[in-house]
Amino acid sequence: MKKKPSNGSIPGSFRDPSGFLFSRDGTLFRQVNTVYKDDYEHLMQSGLYQALIERDLMVPHTEADVPPERGEGAYKVIQPERIPFISYPYEWCFTQLKQAALTTLEIQKTAFDFGMSLKDASTYNIQFFKGKPVFIDTLSFEMYPEGEPWVAYRQFCQHFLAPLALMAYTDIRLNQLLRVYIDGVPLDMASTLLPFWTRLNFSLLSHLHLHSKSQSYFSDKSVGKRRYKMRRVSFLGVISSLESAVRKLKWKAKGTEWADYYDDTNYTRGGFQHKQEIVSGFLERVQPANVWDLGGNVGVFSRIASDKQIPTISFDVDPSAVEKNYLECVKRGETHLLPLLLDLANPSPGVGWSNNERMALIERGPADAVLALALLHHLAISNNLPFGMIAEFLSGICRFLIIEYVPKTDSQVKRLLVVREDIFTDYTQEAFEAEFRKRFTIRESVPIKDSERTLYLMERAEAES
Repeated sequence: MKKKPSNGSIPGSFRDPSGFLFSRDGTLFRQVNTVYKDDYEHLMQSGLYQALIERDLMVPHTEADVPPERGEGAYKVIQPERIPFISYPYEWCFTQLKQAALTTLEIQKTAFDFGMSLKDASTYNIQFFKGKPVFIDTLSFEMYPEGEPWVAYRQFCQHFLAPLALMAYTDIRLNQLLRVYIDGVPLDMASTLLPFWTRLNFSLLSHLHLHSKSQSYFSDKSVGKRRYKMRRVSFLGVISSLESAVRKLKWKAKGTEWADYYDDTNYTRGGFQHKQEIVSGFLERVQPANVWDLGGNVGVFSRIASDKQIPTISFDVDPSAVEKNYLECVKRGETHLLPLLLDLANPSPGVGWSNNERMALIERGPADAVLALALLHHLAISNNLPFGMIAEFLSGICRFLIIEYVPKTDSQVKRLLVVREDIFTDYTQEAFEAEFRKRFTIRESVPIKDSERTLYLMERAEAES
């Protein structure tokens, strides 16, 4: 069940009069409108575009000889290199958001050297591509009006600095505010939630706390004709101050139940190695184009796929596990693995205007293959999800499924049942197979050595016809 190529404007690309993204027969294009002609030509001819591309700061594009999506007001059509998987800031770990912030500031500094400035500093203008954060909005650059302050300053503080400070000093889970506030975390909220002592930090005092108060003060004031003029040195001073503030924000992944999961498993060394061999063999057999690892933890099994040069998304609900996974990606210079935050029982929904501006998780699939290892019992017991509902969901997001069945006699399942009544009479291997056979064909099942667990290779039934 391959997703059919969609045509027309991309729902999340409508706010900028300079242009918009559209799809035609599965190919992504960006229409550049006439209103943006001078800025686009300066971007391309000044050397800025080339400088950003050479430093891997922006996604490259080519000019395309195709008709525009909307003829009236169109200047050019360009074809950007496509990002394999679109992710959102509420799915990023702390270091991913921090690196995205520093990349945005580096781009702003570079643009200033070529007489341009960013008019947008949104987290949604950054994607992770080949292991690095890159800027994707070609039309966010404008020729810098001499003496003007940075027009994207407030947006940067709301999209980057405020959530990073909240994650570092209040609660790491507050990055989920970006899922609620699509235009960035309101500064008055951030100021209220941050510890009082952060007012003693000059950068946070000026860019968040005082910035919040100035927003409140001027919100009901009329704008006068005279505007404050900012010298270039002052402009650069603001960018440098923001960069210093971001760099000083730290968060260390603490040892949580899931981040330290592999230190407390019931596998023997031989059993764990056998499980890795089975997963590797299944992947070799089906040769998937891409993989989603649901419950990837720190990425041990995700890397079996990514080490085979298979583009792999490693999802996990634990911020510490995702942080450790991403730091390992950075350390290794990995380009085929992207760790992301995901609560599978409450996955990212469609949000924004008409619930279409940002895609739900399932809209970004299906994956060719899904790994669901040591996951089934958490969904079935911790979340009370029947096998049939789990099978239905998984069949909608993948063609091939590598899934692990963990029986009630397993110590990890017993641990889940310690704190709750065992009402799960249908939690049996026979019931599991019967429900999954309604959606999948079981290609192979292999018992894992030194354990009571079984690994299955399944193929969605419709894929055969």
